[in-house]
Amino acid sequence: MTINEVNFQGSKVIVRVDFNVPLNEAGQITDDTRIRGALPTLKKVLADGGALIIMSHMGKPKGKVNPKFSLGQITEAVSAALGVPVAFAPDCAKAQDAVAKLQPGQALLLENLRFYPEEEGKPVGIEKDDPNYKAAKAEMAERQKEFAKTLASYADYYVMDAFGTAHRKHASTAVIADYFDAEHKLLGYLMEKEVTAVDNVLSNIKRPFTAIMGGSKVSTKIGIIENLLGKVDNLILCGGMTYTFAKALGGNVGNSICEEDKLDVALNVIKLAKEKGVNLVLGTDCVAGDNFSNDCNTQVCPANNIPEGWEGLDAGPETRKLFASAIENAKTILWNGPAGVFEFDNFTAGSRAIAEAIAKATANGAFSLIGGGDSVACINKFGMADQVSYISTGGGALLEAIEGKVLPGIAAIKG
Repeated sequence: MTINEVNFQGSKVIVRVDFNVPLNEAGQITDDTRIRGALPTLKKVLADGGALIIMSHMGKPKGKVNPKFSLGQITEAVSAALGVPVAFAPDCAKAQDAVAKLQPGQALLLENLRFYPEEEGKPVGIEKDDPNYKAAKAEMAERQKEFAKTLASYADYYVMDAFGTAHRKHASTAVIADYFDAEHKLLGYLMEKEVTAVDNVLSNIKRPFTAIMGGSKVSTKIGIIENLLGKVDNLILCGGMTYTFAKALGGNVGNSICEEDKLDVALNVIKLAKEKGVNLVLGTDCVAGDNFSNDCNTQVCPANNIPEGWEGLDAGPETRKLFASAIENAKTILWNGPAGVFEFDNFTAGSRAIAEAIAKATANGAFSLIGGGDSVACINKFGMADQVSYISTGGGALLEAIEGKVLPGIAAIKG
């Protein structure tokens, strides 16, 4: 059953969205990509004459109420985006009265799901090596089911439209689906698009296939890197990872970020790439700073010969050319993670070079998928979102899908 096949008239519909949007000090949204992504599904429910219940998490409140992560802060913005007043339920597990009052065409936003530890289903205040952990976990699993059952009781239909959390088996992303039959649980438009985009990259690869993996740590990306080595023609590794590879190959990286305990992992990636015939592209030069700040002194130096007291903060001019040549001729492109500290305006050149090369390749017919918060923030910062094929709302979920893992949020609907 797809969302297009359902008419929600007269029904109450609970939709799991990902409204974990970045806020500034004043509690204002600095990037509303995730809200805009959910609008087609939410508007479909309202246009059909359904009553809409929206649920999401925000941040990591660790099972405790924390005003800093209250979704009440974004109710006005959601109202403006939807074009209807959105009521707010200040307790997601005690929203029965607010739900009962909800009329067709009206919308209600529930408070942050993660104010309850039952949402994530992790035992609180007990470590995994504690002999009582197993019992605590079993007890929490029962509590999670009850919490999911409460959320399910609000509605006739459950719609999963939060790709960013689809890799988590949480109460609202997977467990809740157990309380709806196959006709009354479905994926939203955003989820359908995400699943199609991942399929395009993995099942419908047009070659050459270039993947760009950025970010600071090899350790967080090693699974995806190893998986991609079996699929891509070119693999660009950039960002902070550059310096772990440079050090592994005997270079000096000064004060640059470097995972000393992952040097053997880096060498193994290089070996695997050779064995599989993958063109592994690593930075040859960098823009180094004498301080981690936007207005520090800078110099361009080899990525494997950075002076003491200096740290690599962006890809250098030669590296940018290398990256561009591996991207511009590609027919399938995946980008996850920036090439430098793009939050600082003086260190955006590497990431911008990647974005421009992707835009050029896309204009020439390539399919380009941008995923992961930082890459999305990059492409938005450069005003180039309309020059790529697809921007994914998922970071971890996208990477796990590309690794070939089954996502609980999708399995709960599709079986």
